[in-house]
Amino acid sequence: MQLARVIGDIVATRKEPAYEGIPLLVIQPIAPDGSDLGRPLVALDAVGAGVGETVFFVRGKEASFPFHPKQVPADAGIVGIVDHWTTEAGGGPRARPGGQGRSPHAT
Repeated sequence: MQLARVIGDIVATRKEPAYEGIPLLVIQPIAPDGSDLGRPLVALDAVGAGVGETVFFVRGKEASFPFHPKQVPADAGIVGIVDHWTTEAGGGPRARPGGQGRSPHAT
């Protein structure tokens, strides 16, 4: 799994029927320190994330697992919304905010 920031959404008036009812979001992969990693990509959203939120996502065939039994072609899939995370940097833990004012989610 990797961290990313949701930077946009996609509206498609015509798409493959397998994608019906599945939101498509544009995400920017990020490092644990919050800096951008690589180029933005399109991901299927399984959790109801929104623009500005930090999420974690998976790549490859695992990206379609949350939509089973539907067979959905996918390169990336959002599988969680991050409320906050901590990293060890400079000798001590550092807290990082995840979402943009969203309340914690229970699963």
